[in-house]
Amino acid sequence: MIRKAAVPTFSNGSYLQGQANGKLSSMDSGQTAQEGKVVLKKKVTLLRGISIIIGTIIGAGIFISPKGILKNTGSVGMSLTVWTVCGILSLFGALCYAELGTCIKKSGGHYTYILEAFGPLPAFVRVWVELLIIRPAATAVISLAFGRYILEPFFMQCEIPELAIKLITAVGITVVMVLNSTSVSWSARIQMFLTFCKLVAILIIVVPGVIQLIKGETQHFKNAFAGNDASVLGLPLAFYSGMYAYSGWFYLNFVTEEVENPEKNIPLAICISMIIVTVGYVLTNVAYFTTISAGELLLSKAVAVTFAERLMGNLSLAVPVFVALSCFGSMNGGIFAVSRMFFVASREGHLPEILSMIHVRKHTPLPAVIVLHPLTMIMLFNGDLYSLLNFLSFARWLFIGLVVAGLIYLRYKRPDMPRPFKVPLFIPALFSFTCLFMVALSLYSDPVNTGIGFAITLTGIPAYYLFIVWDNKPKWFRKLLGK
Repeated sequence: MIRKAAVPTFSNGSYLQGQANGKLSSMDSGQTAQEGKVVLKKKVTLLRGISIIIGTIIGAGIFISPKGILKNTGSVGMSLTVWTVCGILSLFGALCYAELGTCIKKSGGHYTYILEAFGPLPAFVRVWVELLIIRPAATAVISLAFGRYILEPFFMQCEIPELAIKLITAVGITVVMVLNSTSVSWSARIQMFLTFCKLVAILIIVVPGVIQLIKGETQHFKNAFAGNDASVLGLPLAFYSGMYAYSGWFYLNFVTEEVENPEKNIPLAICISMIIVTVGYVLTNVAYFTTISAGELLLSKAVAVTFAERLMGNLSLAVPVFVALSCFGSMNGGIFAVSRMFFVASREGHLPEILSMIHVRKHTPLPAVIVLHPLTMIMLFNGDLYSLLNFLSFARWLFIGLVVAGLIYLRYKRPDMPRPFKVPLFIPALFSFTCLFMVALSLYSDPVNTGIGFAITLTGIPAYYLFIVWDNKPKWFRKLLGK
């Protein structure tokens, strides 16, 4: 059952319904809105699109713990190879999303493309898992890294109290939510500034690394492929870690309706961003190995801090600040993008109607942003965050693989669909196979956690029939859903 168009206004006049609800259509969302409607404005330029992608991909991982890939590859040379190959594979996935974003000009990312290709049930399951677990847990985890590193300069001689970390984290989450509720333009401007800070942080590591190479500090690259042999499962797990480090290239597709000239800017933003990130990641890891051996890197809790302490002395205090700013940028970009998925899912009748409301003056999907705040706080103070992410990390790649497989399906199902940007067929075929292979591997290598995550994901099926398909709901139940 798809919800029909709702009454355009709330009685208090504060919010207006977005574009008409109903089945996903090929209508260009840039059309002039009907009288009495308020729509999200096209405020995402090419530069802002690049900042959303780069600012969301580059989080704490590249600065704190790139040792997962080294551990599973067994050598410096193989780890650098995996970083490069994962960047190329991520570019392939991003190019597939660029095609989808230019031929299906609606926001919502994964949800919208699954809905278009495979129908409402798998699309609902995707947004169900994202709303209840994945996004609150992911936001809480990256926010905790922000809280820890923003306090690091004040607790150099002692351990940071966990309560202090959680309190400053809660403040950071609230600031991001308020920012995204208040103004699209200011959120985008701050994201651009934070992206600049991330790139400066990368340069702070890369430039001294290049100087070290010029000085001849290449001892850790001798016999680069010699070392501990990776196990049969080690190399695929290294790719899994690498793909996770690059994840975030899909977030611009969550805000397609707000992108200026999406046929041109989405592919350009994706290609430019992925090239910058891949080069930056590889050069950062090369820089680490000019100063830190493979064994020392595996023992380090924060590689960038260890690197800075050895080469920069007192200037190393700036690194935790840049890491904190990097985490804040990932928080801001993730919430900005994923709130649009909830907005679109509500517009299609898959989430409570209030989430498809737009503030009449600020033109932000305020309810879709605010809904994440209490869920994230619950995760922050009560949840075992890392276990939840382990349970559901496979779900992200399962649905991304499904989306890219849907691109291939749409090529045959709807061959006449306008495609301003089109990728060779081998790219989506290779990428979807890689995603599904990682999912199958996780089921084999970690059946308990993956099985729990799979069970949580399956709860979306009865929820779909309860909340969406069931017509004869009691009156109190309909009121609860906002119908």
